[in-house]
Amino acid sequence: MTILIILTALFVLLLIGVPVAFALGAVGLAMLIAGGFSPLLAPQTILSTLDEFILLAVPLFLLMSNVLLKGGVGRDLFAAVQAWVGHWPGGLAVATIFSCAIFAAISGSSVATAATIGTVAIPEMIARGYRPRFVYGLLAAGGTLGILIPPSIPMIVYGFITEESVIALFLAGIVPGLLLVAAFTAYAMIHARFALDRQAIRAATWPERRRTSMRAFPSVLLAAFIIGGLYSGVFTPTEAAAVGFASALVITIAVLRTLTWQGFKEAAFESMVTTVAILLIIGGAKIFGKAIALYRIPQDISAFIGANIDGPILFILVVSIVLLLMGLVFEALSMVLIMVPVLLPAALALGFDPIWFGVYVVIMVECALITPPVGLNLYVIQSVARTTLGEVSRGVLPFLLILLASIVALYLVPDLALFVPFKW
Repeated sequence: MTILIILTALFVLLLIGVPVAFALGAVGLAMLIAGGFSPLLAPQTILSTLDEFILLAVPLFLLMSNVLLKGGVGRDLFAAVQAWVGHWPGGLAVATIFSCAIFAAISGSSVATAATIGTVAIPEMIARGYRPRFVYGLLAAGGTLGILIPPSIPMIVYGFITEESVIALFLAGIVPGLLLVAAFTAYAMIHARFALDRQAIRAATWPERRRTSMRAFPSVLLAAFIIGGLYSGVFTPTEAAAVGFASALVITIAVLRTLTWQGFKEAAFESMVTTVAILLIIGGAKIFGKAIALYRIPQDISAFIGANIDGPILFILVVSIVLLLMGLVFEALSMVLIMVPVLLPAALALGFDPIWFGVYVVIMVECALITPPVGLNLYVIQSVARTTLGEVSRGVLPFLLILLASIVALYLVPDLALFVPFKW
């Protein structure tokens, strides 16, 4: 009954338009007061939460991705990949997916990936005869690679909550991320094979490939440098974000010479706004999490699961349904912050590895990014393409099914997530 009252209060606040951060904080504070706990726990929790070195990676990764966005790196990446694969069946779609994957490995942001590549790819693909619904779905889903292929802001938050190694989480996302790239590519090529209105593209000449590749090379090198540095232990995720931001400035100002002073100010302002929103959500969610911990709700849920859910398969099925439903009303970070403290104890009791569970949660969060009504990637593509939300939502359905199929593959073969960080 207590859980039902808490969830009802939370949903009511969200439905009347209270921002997620303040809804979580208000419910958490009310729970503390109603339970006879000191309300001073709320500010103490916020201060202890935000005073964490690992959270510095969030604004730095956002700065890096926004600097690259304003510097036109997405356009250069798309042009280079298109020069190599554009003449394949579905070549523009394949180029779009590869560009999303590469930019994801640089930025760590789903929204930045969708916006950056979408701005370039949408008009080009539609002009070449690709059906708009397919294009919108491809870009919205391709953007989700930004939170699975490392670096990943949701993985940083997951590691912060669970006190697991962020580097191990990053490495665990590599193979599932590449698997999704391959699955999206296969679907795009099959779709193009039967899309009769698609126009063929001539193969680029070798001088064109060389010119576009040289233009994109610094950005690809940056992605390899960040991932390689993390994997080898040369720097921590926070240090990687700082190095990435500094490198992004060098690439866009000194090498490509595409970042203007106005563009830099816009990148800094947008990063500041997003960072404040993320930290407010983290603070509100931490108050809520503190309250549910004091109420022993995670233990009660674990006991309920142990008594009523027979085995790990049923657990994953139930949790997947719950997370899909949560994704209809919560955005990505809120889902991680609310659900992980509740579900992780039960997952550990059933024998799931916390790193594997982190990758699983992130893939489910990817689904939330492309499910209406609050899927952020849907709104990004709607804004870029100037189309309706319904048109984008219908286009993502096949890709949503691919994401869910990847969950099945991850469950059947756990080493997809665990091989690189622990067995390589």
